[in-house]
Amino acid sequence: MTHILSALIPVFSLIVIGYFFKRIKFPSYEFWPLADKLTYHVLMPSLLIYKLSSASLKQENSFEFVLSAIITISLVLFALILVNKFYKVEGSSFSSIVQGGVRFNTYVFLALADSIYGDEGLVLAAIILTFVIPFINVICISVFALYVNENKLSLKYLLKSIFTNPLIIACFIGGSINFISLDLPIVVNKILAILSSAALPLGLLSVGFGLIIRDMNSLKFEITISTFAKLVLTPLIMYFMAQTFSLNSQMTAILVIFAVLPTAPSSFVLARQLGGDITLMSSVITVQTLLSAFFIIYALKYIV
Repeated sequence: MTHILSALIPVFSLIVIGYFFKRIKFPSYEFWPLADKLTYHVLMPSLLIYKLSSASLKQENSFEFVLSAIITISLVLFALILVNKFYKVEGSSFSSIVQGGVRFNTYVFLALADSIYGDEGLVLAAIILTFVIPFINVICISVFALYVNENKLSLKYLLKSIFTNPLIIACFIGGSINFISLDLPIVVNKILAILSSAALPLGLLSVGFGLIIRDMNSLKFEITISTFAKLVLTPLIMYFMAQTFSLNSQMTAILVIFAVLPTAPSSFVLARQLGGDITLMSSVITVQTLLSAFFIIYALKYIV
């Protein structure tokens, strides 16, 4: 328990500090969106390339590991669609419910995996990112196409969202370097190491900046369903899948951490671009981020 808290407290403290910086407008309101862009396009990819290029990727049960995550996400999506059949909400609201139920905060995930399990945890996290990010993108954009019916959606948009994702590209590059046993020049390694060291702290501070405490009147049916699906239903199904495939304790823990993460701040951007309920989406992001620490502690203590 002490080990879990010592890993969680620094991660969520940085999120709180990020929100505090937002409140006092430090260094400026304009700085943090640009910092988030830097983290997403440069620092986080550098971290993934640096870690994956030199890590041991010979993980047993890797297929079952990834399959557990994909099956779980599919079952949660099916459950949300089923609930919406009986308690129908507007399409724009349902798209936000789904994003809240299936997407995850990459920064928090990598920070926790690294803090609790070190490089081995980061490698397992990167394996999930490589396969699950495209899958979730397909799900979310398909939901917008079916329930919001915006003309902006197309196969081209879907493929672009996957193949231009910096995290997917970084995982592919790092994995390829590792697969062909290419030794990067020492200078390149040191540059990647320096950039990597800034990725998680700046990413977590940006998460804190993105929290919107006002407009919390969305604490009603929609936000309750989305949060229950993400923080309760998903980790339970994920744990069951890990046990079904007889995964080891470390893989199980990484999967449960992944399952109980708050939804991604980028969900708001997609909701704004494709006609989702942005007020509901911002509330879901904030509520899940604030509650997730307690659910992560419970999950790691009693489930794993």
